[in-house]
Amino acid sequence: MTYVIGADCIDVLDRSCIDVCPVDCIYVGDRKSYINPAECIDCGACEVECPVSAIVVDRKAKKDPDLAVHLADSRDFFEKPLPGRDAPLGNPGGAAPLGDIGVDTPLVSGQPVSS
Repeated sequence: MTYVIGADCIDVLDRSCIDVCPVDCIYVGDRKSYINPAECIDCGACEVECPVSAIVVDRKAKKDPDLAVHLADSRDFFEKPLPGRDAPLGNPGGAAPLGDIGVDTPLVSGQPVSS
């Protein structure tokens, strides 16, 4: 199991989930954060900390079509080359050393900007 960050995070980027993640598996794109499913230890600390309730466990996300899209999109963030990059991000073993990635998947970057 892992957790996924849904659409409610787009243009919010509160980062409180990042502060409580014990394994540093939450990476920041441009408009949204992404949980690396290969690095997540399923502790749930991020879910309870999220102020917009954007984080859910993957088994719930699979049952909700709106969240299931973000579950697949989160995998894409790590497994496919992001716009402007030659190679996938992969599993770097922690987000902090990389800093903000500064780019999102096409699904997220194509969303209307929240005001």
